[in-house]
Amino acid sequence: MLSEFKDFIAKGNVMELAVAVIIAGAFAVIVASLTDDMIMPIVGMIFGDVDFSSKYTVLSGAELVEPGMSLEAAREAGANVLAWGSFVTSIINFLILAFIIFMLVRYATKLQERMEEPKEEEEAGPSEIDLLTEIRDALKK
Repeated sequence: MLSEFKDFIAKGNVMELAVAVIIAGAFAVIVASLTDDMIMPIVGMIFGDVDFSSKYTVLSGAELVEPGMSLEAAREAGANVLAWGSFVTSIINFLILAFIIFMLVRYATKLQERMEEPKEEEEAGPSEIDLLTEIRDALKK
């Protein structure tokens, strides 16, 4: 059983999947940084210096929340909040990641199609089978 497990782990697809998961984890951090540190500040500037990640709506426990209180402070105070700003940021993260993955898959598909295209061979004359058939027919005569 241990040797079968080693064979399973050593297969190319499993190793490629493990590498892909590790790279995806690192890539998700890059996309989160791009969104949080680059895109959302620009969006906030366009909409009046707003940080979307801290935007929320109090659903219950409004008496626990003071005006201007941060999202974390409102949660610690015990208010039930709808953190819609974090959701907007997550959606933007997802769209960026989905677009980049789409571009990678599109590029990989094009490369694969190029590799699979049959190469056009020039007519060099009769094939080996044709020649052998002619030789056989000549020997029969």
